[in-house]
Amino acid sequence: MSPSRRSPSEGDNSILLQRVRKLMDKASATSNTHEADAFARKAAELVARHRIDPDRVMAASGADELAVREIPIGRGAYVRARLALLMAVAGTHDTRVVFGTTPTGTVAHVAGFASDLDIVELMYHSLHGQAASQMAAERRATAAATQRFRRSFLFGYADRMGVLLADSRRDAEADVAERVGLAGTEVELVERSRRVEEFAKESFGRVRTARAAGAAQEHGWRAGVAAADRADVGRARLAGRRALGKG
Repeated sequence: MSPSRRSPSEGDNSILLQRVRKLMDKASATSNTHEADAFARKAAELVARHRIDPDRVMAASGADELAVREIPIGRGAYVRARLALLMAVAGTHDTRVVFGTTPTGTVAHVAGFASDLDIVELMYHSLHGQAASQMAAERRATAAATQRFRRSFLFGYADRMGVLLADSRRDAEADVAERVGLAGTEVELVERSRRVEEFAKESFGRVRTARAAGAAQEHGWRAGVAAADRADVGRARLAGRRALGKG
Protein backbone atom coordinates (compact mmCIF):
# COMPACT_ATOMS: atom_id res chain seq x y z
CA MET A 1 0.00 0.00 0.00
CA SER A 2 1.43 3.40 -0.93
CA PRO A 3 1.83 6.08 1.78
CA SER A 4 -0.85 8.24 0.18
CA ARG A 5 -3.46 5.50 0.65
CA ARG A 6 -2.64 4.68 4.25
CA SER A 7 -5.28 5.12 6.90
CA PRO A 8 -4.51 7.64 9.69
CA SER A 9 -3.79 4.74 12.05
CA GLU A 10 -1.27 3.08 9.72
CA GLY A 11 0.64 6.27 8.98
CA ASP A 12 0.65 7.31 12.62
CA ASN A 13 1.97 3.95 13.77
CA SER A 14 4.68 3.91 11.10
CA ILE A 15 6.00 7.23 12.40
CA LEU A 16 5.98 5.88 15.95
CA LEU A 17 7.96 2.79 14.98
CA GLN A 18 10.55 4.92 13.20
CA ARG A 19 10.96 7.17 16.23
CA VAL A 20 11.32 4.24 18.62
CA ARG A 21 13.93 2.60 16.41
CA LYS A 22 15.90 5.85 16.18
CA LEU A 23 15.89 6.27 19.95
CA MET A 24 17.12 2.74 20.43
CA ASP A 25 19.81 3.18 17.81
CA LYS A 26 21.09 6.04 19.94
CA ALA A 27 20.83 3.91 23.07
CA SER A 28 22.91 1.15 21.48
CA ALA A 29 25.48 3.57 20.06
CA THR A 30 26.47 5.24 23.33
CA SER A 31 28.87 3.73 25.85
CA ASN A 32 27.39 5.90 28.59
CA THR A 33 24.91 3.80 30.54
CA HIS A 34 23.03 6.87 31.79
CA GLU A 35 22.54 8.15 28.25
CA ALA A 36 21.44 4.71 27.07
CA ASP A 37 18.94 4.51 29.92
CA ALA A 38 17.59 7.97 29.08
CA PHE A 39 17.02 7.00 25.44
CA ALA A 40 15.42 3.72 26.49
CA ARG A 41 13.05 5.36 28.93
CA LYS A 42 12.12 7.95 26.30
CA ALA A 43 11.18 5.13 23.92
CA ALA A 44 9.05 3.37 26.52
CA GLU A 45 7.36 6.65 27.42
CA LEU A 46 6.76 7.43 23.74
CA VAL A 47 5.01 4.10 23.17
CA ALA A 48 2.86 4.49 26.28
CA ARG A 49 1.80 8.04 25.42
CA HIS A 50 1.06 7.13 21.84
CA ARG A 51 -1.39 4.44 22.92
CA ILE A 52 -3.47 6.79 25.05
CA ASP A 53 -3.16 10.06 23.15
CA PRO A 54 -6.79 11.27 22.89
CA ASP A 55 -6.50 12.49 19.29
CA ARG A 56 -4.81 9.28 18.15
CA VAL A 57 -7.32 7.03 19.92
CA MET A 58 -10.29 8.84 18.43
CA ALA A 59 -8.78 8.88 14.92
CA ALA A 60 -7.79 5.23 15.05
CA SER A 61 -11.02 3.86 16.48
CA GLY A 62 -12.58 3.36 13.07
CA ALA A 63 -9.44 2.83 10.98
CA ASP A 64 -7.40 0.25 12.88
CA GLU A 65 -7.98 -3.37 11.93
CA LEU A 66 -8.17 -6.41 14.18
CA ALA A 67 -5.82 -9.21 13.19
CA VAL A 68 -3.94 -12.27 14.42
CA ARG A 69 -0.17 -12.28 14.02
CA GLU A 70 2.03 -15.35 14.29
CA ILE A 71 5.33 -15.01 16.14
CA PRO A 72 7.66 -18.04 16.11
CA ILE A 73 8.96 -18.89 19.58
CA GLY A 74 11.25 -21.79 18.68
CA ARG A 75 11.77 -24.98 20.62
CA GLY A 76 13.72 -26.33 23.55
CA ALA A 77 14.23 -25.36 27.18
CA TYR A 78 13.60 -21.61 26.74
CA VAL A 79 10.22 -21.73 24.98
CA ARG A 80 8.07 -21.05 28.03
CA ALA A 81 10.35 -18.23 29.16
CA ARG A 82 10.15 -16.63 25.70
CA LEU A 83 6.37 -16.91 25.89
CA ALA A 84 6.46 -15.24 29.31
CA LEU A 85 8.36 -12.32 27.80
CA LEU A 86 5.99 -12.04 24.85
CA MET A 87 2.97 -12.12 27.16
CA ALA A 88 4.52 -9.45 29.40
CA VAL A 89 4.81 -7.14 26.39
CA ALA A 90 1.44 -8.10 24.93
CA GLY A 91 -0.36 -7.62 28.23
CA THR A 92 0.56 -3.94 28.43
CA HIS A 93 -0.67 -3.31 24.88
CA ASP A 94 -4.14 -4.87 25.08
CA THR A 95 -3.40 -7.88 22.90
CA ARG A 96 -4.14 -11.55 23.63
CA VAL A 97 -1.75 -14.48 23.22
CA VAL A 98 -2.24 -18.20 22.74
CA PHE A 99 0.34 -20.69 21.50
CA GLY A 100 0.58 -24.03 19.80
CA THR A 101 3.19 -26.56 18.76
CA THR A 102 4.10 -27.13 15.12
CA PRO A 103 6.66 -29.45 13.46
CA THR A 104 9.12 -26.55 13.40
CA GLY A 105 8.54 -25.40 16.97
CA THR A 106 6.17 -23.37 19.11
CA VAL A 107 4.26 -20.51 17.51
CA ALA A 108 2.50 -17.75 19.42
CA HIS A 109 -0.72 -16.31 17.97
CA VAL A 110 -1.27 -12.71 19.05
CA ALA A 111 -4.67 -11.07 18.55
CA GLY A 112 -5.27 -7.35 18.65
CA PHE A 113 -5.39 -4.15 16.63
CA ALA A 114 -2.72 -3.97 13.94
CA SER A 115 -1.10 -0.84 15.39
CA ASP A 116 -0.67 -2.57 18.75
CA LEU A 117 0.59 -5.78 17.13
CA ASP A 118 3.35 -3.79 15.39
CA ILE A 119 4.55 -2.46 18.73
CA VAL A 120 4.31 -5.83 20.48
CA GLU A 121 6.33 -7.56 17.78
CA LEU A 122 9.00 -4.84 17.72
CA MET A 123 9.40 -4.75 21.48
CA TYR A 124 9.38 -8.53 21.94
CA HIS A 125 12.13 -9.13 19.40
CA SER A 126 14.16 -6.23 20.75
CA LEU A 127 13.90 -7.29 24.38
CA HIS A 128 14.50 -10.96 23.61
CA GLY A 129 17.60 -10.07 21.60
CA GLN A 130 18.99 -8.05 24.49
CA ALA A 131 18.28 -10.82 26.99
CA ALA A 132 19.76 -13.47 24.70
CA SER A 133 23.00 -11.54 24.28
CA GLN A 134 23.45 -11.50 28.05
CA MET A 135 22.34 -15.11 28.52
CA ALA A 136 24.86 -16.29 25.94
CA ALA A 137 27.71 -14.99 28.10
CA GLU A 138 26.55 -16.96 31.15
CA ARG A 139 28.37 -20.24 31.88
CA ARG A 140 28.06 -22.60 34.81
CA ALA A 141 29.90 -25.77 35.83
CA THR A 142 27.88 -28.04 33.53
CA ALA A 143 25.76 -27.65 30.42
CA ALA A 144 22.64 -28.56 32.40
CA ALA A 145 23.41 -25.98 35.09
CA THR A 146 24.02 -23.33 32.43
CA GLN A 147 20.70 -24.10 30.80
CA ARG A 148 18.83 -23.89 34.13
CA PHE A 149 20.45 -20.54 34.91
CA ARG A 150 19.67 -19.08 31.50
CA ARG A 151 16.08 -20.30 31.59
CA SER A 152 15.54 -18.77 35.05
CA PHE A 153 17.26 -15.59 33.88
CA LEU A 154 14.75 -15.16 31.06
CA PHE A 155 11.78 -15.81 33.35
CA GLY A 156 13.02 -13.17 35.79
CA TYR A 157 13.69 -10.77 32.93
CA ALA A 158 10.17 -11.27 31.56
CA ASP A 159 8.53 -10.77 34.95
CA ARG A 160 10.41 -7.57 35.66
CA MET A 161 9.87 -6.23 32.14
CA GLY A 162 6.12 -6.65 32.56
CA VAL A 163 6.30 -4.48 35.69
CA LEU A 164 8.43 -1.81 34.00
CA LEU A 165 6.16 -1.56 30.96
CA ALA A 166 3.06 -1.39 33.15
CA ASP A 167 4.68 1.41 35.17
CA SER A 168 5.42 3.35 31.97
CA ARG A 169 1.81 3.00 30.93
CA ARG A 170 0.46 4.17 34.30
CA ASP A 171 2.84 7.16 34.37
CA ALA A 172 1.77 8.19 30.87
CA GLU A 173 -1.91 7.86 31.75
CA ALA A 174 -1.46 9.96 34.88
CA ASP A 175 0.36 12.69 32.96
CA VAL A 176 -2.18 12.84 30.13
CA ALA A 177 -5.05 12.84 32.63
CA GLU A 178 -3.49 15.79 34.44
CA ARG A 179 -2.92 17.78 31.24
CA VAL A 180 -5.98 17.13 29.09
CA GLY A 181 -8.18 14.63 30.90
CA LEU A 182 -8.83 11.02 29.93
CA ALA A 183 -12.59 10.62 30.27
CA GLY A 184 -13.35 10.18 26.57
CA THR A 185 -10.14 8.29 25.90
CA GLU A 186 -10.80 5.82 28.70
CA VAL A 187 -14.16 4.95 27.19
CA GLU A 188 -12.55 4.36 23.79
CA LEU A 189 -9.77 2.25 25.27
CA VAL A 190 -12.22 0.09 27.19
CA GLU A 191 -14.20 -0.41 24.00
CA ARG A 192 -11.05 -1.35 22.07
CA SER A 193 -10.13 -3.85 24.76
CA ARG A 194 -13.61 -5.37 24.63
CA ARG A 195 -13.40 -5.71 20.86
CA VAL A 196 -10.01 -7.41 21.14
CA GLU A 197 -11.38 -9.84 23.72
CA GLU A 198 -14.32 -10.78 21.51
CA PHE A 199 -12.14 -11.05 18.43
CA ALA A 200 -9.68 -13.30 20.25
CA LYS A 201 -12.45 -15.62 21.40
CA GLU A 202 -13.83 -15.86 17.87
CA SER A 203 -10.40 -16.36 16.33
CA PHE A 204 -8.97 -18.86 18.81
CA GLY A 205 -12.09 -20.79 19.72
CA ARG A 206 -11.75 -23.17 22.64
CA VAL A 207 -8.36 -22.81 24.28
CA ARG A 208 -6.82 -25.31 26.72
CA THR A 209 -4.86 -24.07 29.72
CA ALA A 210 -1.20 -24.95 29.41
CA ARG A 211 0.63 -26.93 32.04
CA ALA A 212 2.50 -24.70 34.49
CA ALA A 213 6.13 -24.05 33.70
CA GLY A 214 8.79 -25.60 35.93
CA ALA A 215 10.23 -23.72 38.89
CA ALA A 216 12.93 -21.14 38.22
CA GLN A 217 16.32 -20.97 39.91
CA GLU A 218 16.61 -18.02 42.29
CA HIS A 219 20.06 -16.77 41.23
CA GLY A 220 19.18 -16.85 37.54
CA TRP A 221 15.84 -15.14 38.19
CA ARG A 222 17.46 -12.30 40.09
CA ALA A 223 20.08 -11.82 37.39
CA GLY A 224 17.28 -11.55 34.82
CA VAL A 225 15.45 -8.98 36.92
CA ALA A 226 18.61 -6.87 37.10
CA ALA A 227 19.09 -7.16 33.34
CA ALA A 228 15.53 -5.96 32.70
CA ASP A 229 16.27 -2.83 34.69
CA ARG A 230 19.12 -2.12 32.25
CA ALA A 231 17.18 -3.02 29.10
CA ASP A 232 16.92 -0.75 26.04
CA VAL A 233 13.22 -0.97 25.26
CA GLY A 234 12.38 -1.09 21.55
CA ARG A 235 15.69 -1.70 19.82
CA ALA A 236 15.07 -3.82 16.73
CA ARG A 237 18.50 -5.42 16.37
CA LEU A 238 21.70 -5.71 18.35
CA ALA A 239 24.52 -5.70 15.83
CA GLY A 240 27.66 -7.57 16.76
CA ARG A 241 26.21 -9.36 19.76
CA ARG A 242 25.85 -13.08 20.13
CA ALA A 243 22.41 -14.66 20.19
CA LEU A 244 21.34 -17.95 21.68
CA GLY A 245 20.84 -20.91 19.40
CA LYS A 246 17.88 -23.25 19.49
CA GLY A 247 16.60 -24.15 22.89
